[in-house]
Amino acid sequence: MTHNLVIQSLAPLSDAHHKPLLALSRGTRVVQTDDHALRIENANPAQRLDIDAYCGTHALDFGFVEAGRTLGEFGLVVMDMDSTLITIECIDEIADFCGLKTQVAEITEASMRGEIRDFNESLTRRVALLAGLDAQALERVYDERLQLSPGAETMLAGVKAAGLKTLLVSGGFTFFTERLKARLGLDYAHANTLEIVDGKLTGKVLGEIVNADVKARMLRDTCASLGLEPSRAIAMGDGSNDLKMMAEAGLSVAFHAKPVVRDAATVAFDHVGLDGLLRLF
Repeated sequence: MTHNLVIQSLAPLSDAHHKPLLALSRGTRVVQTDDHALRIENANPAQRLDIDAYCGTHALDFGFVEAGRTLGEFGLVVMDMDSTLITIECIDEIADFCGLKTQVAEITEASMRGEIRDFNESLTRRVALLAGLDAQALERVYDERLQLSPGAETMLAGVKAAGLKTLLVSGGFTFFTERLKARLGLDYAHANTLEIVDGKLTGKVLGEIVNADVKARMLRDTCASLGLEPSRAIAMGDGSNDLKMMAEAGLSVAFHAKPVVRDAATVAFDHVGLDGLLRLF
């Protein structure tokens, strides 16, 4: 099996990178695919550590991709929401409206780094701190603070044009995933439901918590409903809660991710936007 090495940059790529990257990757030819990306053909994945070091020094992203593979060979893109499809952690911003952002964000960060092993416990602790908050805070977070990650709409347009279905699966909340599903024309969305009574958050989540196991199951189940093997899914995420679904997929993308996720993914985007997915093929 032969591989191509795809190099990407936020800034226009200088051709000064061609010779050193060709030598480091032990490839046979450099093709500049656009101003921000190049492809090195017949690259050696065993050179990953050297490529990683070079790219880290020059603020470049890289990925080894099977030669000849196309985006259209996949059938499903599965995305995390918080800090992946969107730039914020919704629960942290909700907590800001009751003066608890620091406390909640500390738990969020520890959970995403994998330091809190039980995601259910982590989420339950954070949601409990929101008890009594006016539910209008959710609307304010969506309207005032939620922004799509760079390249999100371009990426979604590209995968849809290639015939792929889209699944947003989140350890966050349906209030946000359902709005994003409608706004972006996503095919499927699955997340946690916050209990609201008399217009206020109760500090509880209704039903099954969407943890790492549930995310992986949603990927498998959606693939099954579409008649796809999980190897034809692409999974994109940033935190430890995404690792199991990423392991199920044929291609995994760590997006501006925690180190534990970056190390486990097929490809890591530390600099470019979500549309970097399109340049891999």
